Amino acid sequence: MSTRPLRLAVLTTCGNDSRSGPLVAQWFVREAEQYGDFEVDVVDLVTAELPVMITRPPNEEAERQLSSVTPRLAAADAFVVVTPEYNRAYPAVLKSAIDWHVAEWRAKPIGFVSYGGRSGGLRAIEQLHPVFAELHAVTLRDSVSFMDVWDQFGSDGLPKDGPGCSGAAKVMLDQLKWWAASLHDARLSRPYRV
Repeated sequence: MSTRPLRLAVLTTCGNDSRSGPLVAQWFVREAEQYGDFEVDVVDLVTAELPVMITRPPNEEAERQLSSVTPRLAAADAFVVVTPEYNRAYPAVLKSAIDWHVAEWRAKPIGFVSYGGRSGGLRAIEQLHPVFAELHAVTLRDSVSFMDVWDQFGSDGLPKDGPGCSGAAKVMLDQLKWWAASLHDARLSRPYRV
């Protein structure tokens, strides 16, 4: 059993010009840091500017662009994807990050924080479950979602229902910690083979 802290990569998918995305991402990162059992690494997929066209193996330019993301995903024991919902799906920048990587997701848990209109981004999460299953990742059942997100945060940048939101985040982080520790130890003692 490892004694080092579990590494949590929080993947964000919205630019700073987004109305609500940065609020959701910043709030969740604070929750994860305050939780205390993870070393948190925020991976901003927008600023990473990953190439859209997938090639195997990556050409020299793609390798350069991927170098800011790939080692961080590989080092992570767990992931949380913070995503909006656009047209009943998740953003292209997330799909690009997923598809460029294969082994980095394998036998690791993934939680979700979503936001949007009436569905709270849940339709994006529904689509992500089978995508990550194809890559042999373990997606969590419980997530955090913000329905009508533009009404959910106060002028202080915090959720209006602080206790409810923090409670939902804790449930997900508890599950993520269990899966991350269990799968980390399993990968060390019995490497996962596909």
